[in-house]
Amino acid sequence: MTVYYEELTIGQSASSEHTVTERDIQLFGEATGDMNPVHFDEEYARRTVFRGRVAHGVLTLGFMSAVMGNELPGHGTIFVSSATRFTAPVRIGDTVKTVCTVKELRERRQVLLECRCSVKDATVVEAEVIVMAPKKPPPKA
Repeated sequence: MTVYYEELTIGQSASSEHTVTERDIQLFGEATGDMNPVHFDEEYARRTVFRGRVAHGVLTLGFMSAVMGNELPGHGTIFVSSATRFTAPVRIGDTVKTVCTVKELRERRQVLLECRCSVKDATVVEAEVIVMAPKKPPPKA
């Protein structure tokens, strides 16, 4: 799905849900090289502020990227920047609901989105993200 810049409206939103698995954490750690034991070693993680293993925070931020790249604006979207705040941990088995809402339309097809990830009713990540939305292609002749 793609919502072109010319079709976006303030308040428009899209969402997704993803249940975090052991495999997600393994693959993310392998792909990024982030093998911090707080993500992989329960005994180590119990001695931290989290009191147990947690998913990578940036994995959760990736759920926002997936909504933007697949739904709103969708295919062809370019991630420009974000101001992100992690507010609570995400654990294996948690279902993360991600909602991204158009907050502002700017020049040069830039869009300010307000994004939030939550587990049950608790916010775990919130961000203001700037993306460049795809331009509507000209009609075929």
